[in-house]
Amino acid sequence: MENFAFAPAYELPVWPFTPPPELDSAKVVRHPIVIVGAGPSGLTLACDLAQRGVHAVLLDEDDTVGVRGASSRGICYAQKSLEIFERLGIYERIAAKGITWSFGRTFSGEQEVYNFNLQANSVSRQPPFINLQQFYVEWFLVERILELGRTEVRWKSRVTRVEQLADGVRLDIETPAGSYTIEADRLIDATGANSPIRAQLGIEAHASRSTDRWCISDVRFRKPLPTERWTWVDAPFNEGRGVWQHLMADGVWRIDYQMPEDCDTAHISKPEVAGARLREQLGPDVEFEFVWIGPYGYRDHLLDSFRHGRVFFIGDAAHVVSPFGARGGNSGIQDAANLGWKLALVAQGKAGDALLDSYDAERQPAAAQNLQVTSRSARFLAPRSPAEHTLRRAVVALAARHPFARALVNTGRMSVANEYPPAPALPEGGRTVQNLALRWTDGRGTTLMQLLAEGTQCIGLWFAPTREQARAALDATAALPLRLLAVGGDSGLPTLQADEQLARHLGIGHAGGFVLVRPDAYRAAVLTQATPEAIAAALRTALAHDTAP
Repeated sequence: MENFAFAPAYELPVWPFTPPPELDSAKVVRHPIVIVGAGPSGLTLACDLAQRGVHAVLLDEDDTVGVRGASSRGICYAQKSLEIFERLGIYERIAAKGITWSFGRTFSGEQEVYNFNLQANSVSRQPPFINLQQFYVEWFLVERILELGRTEVRWKSRVTRVEQLADGVRLDIETPAGSYTIEADRLIDATGANSPIRAQLGIEAHASRSTDRWCISDVRFRKPLPTERWTWVDAPFNEGRGVWQHLMADGVWRIDYQMPEDCDTAHISKPEVAGARLREQLGPDVEFEFVWIGPYGYRDHLLDSFRHGRVFFIGDAAHVVSPFGARGGNSGIQDAANLGWKLALVAQGKAGDALLDSYDAERQPAAAQNLQVTSRSARFLAPRSPAEHTLRRAVVALAARHPFARALVNTGRMSVANEYPPAPALPEGGRTVQNLALRWTDGRGTTLMQLLAEGTQCIGLWFAPTREQARAALDATAALPLRLLAVGGDSGLPTLQADEQLARHLGIGHAGGFVLVRPDAYRAAVLTQATPEAIAAALRTALAHDTAP
């Protein structure tokens, strides 16, 4: 029997446990914001708040990132998430370490039936996707949080009890040095799919588990493979089942093999079995070493509401979807970006509690949409009935020859920024504004994310206002968090160069047109002929001032 080599395990960072001051005091200390869980969503939220100058306590029961044993876990980071990381100051680290890609191919047997280029319709400075092992992203976020210095990161701290109060939340916490109790004005649960907080509060997750089974092989090859996303609907080298092939950092390939539903997960994860799969796929002479091997299944769940009193649920604590299309981790990062600026404005006294209701109104429907999309992908990849099998065979057979059928080949609709439905703070609904390259009239360059990284405020982009209009608008919005910018014209405002791409992306570009962009880079309002009063009214609506108690 062949013995397969394993690469040395990754050395993950370890941060020290520091006994918190509450251990030496009988007093129960109240903190404005407590985040539980240092995964991608919890760390993104802590980093977002820190960049906005807002203090938070972050609790995690471990003292490192990722999973011990260094599985790759989530690896595909979508453009919207990358734009968020640009604003938070870690994008360059991710881009330098990860693998940028936009092109993918889908095969049936030996035949390519479909390919796509995700860069085609993008105007963002960030690429459609970067592949990077999850622990690296978490690592960079922790580094950035410590650089910003606004967050108390408390490692080796396990929450054992949660109690909702009329005006906050009480938490019991267990540490290596003893137990203590704190309170929070607001608690954010980022503890993941098996959230103990959700269970303690008796909140139904509406979970369903798939019988679909997969096995991951993280592999380093002597000779590189094409740096593209390749997927097989029915790979001949995997007994007619699905296969995914991605390159990650450090020259490591992530290959996911669909397995029989009744497989022995311990058996399929043995090096000799995983090695035989690789030889079947790439030939008997392929040279490689394993980095990690492991089986996985998946489940779905979705909370009815992402806010319960003073407790907010983000990431997998709020929603779990099947992995097809990379919509799970990216959605959690975007949960954090949606909630972060709202918590910051409330903490700073610039918005009322009603603004926090908009987190659930926007992100719960987004998660429901992701669940619907990924469930369709799962059924395409693992048909449950003879009719579904017949449909898939017909679609795959037609896709190689007919463009209409290619749109039906569903190996995972890749993660995109969700559009938000109309709601009190978003009467017209909302869609993301990509990280456009911008230029001031003096020739200096900037980007939308660079503008949004400066404080917690909306940005108003006003096309060629007059000086009188600009002065009146500044007066009308003086007490509100708004940075008012002109696009072209001679208004006396800080002015960006008029640009056809900018106007096309915003959907407006004539003199007097106005677009209000929220701190999370979502379009909150479009005014065809802006007036100072209309701008102030749109801003108050976006901040839920009209409905705040």
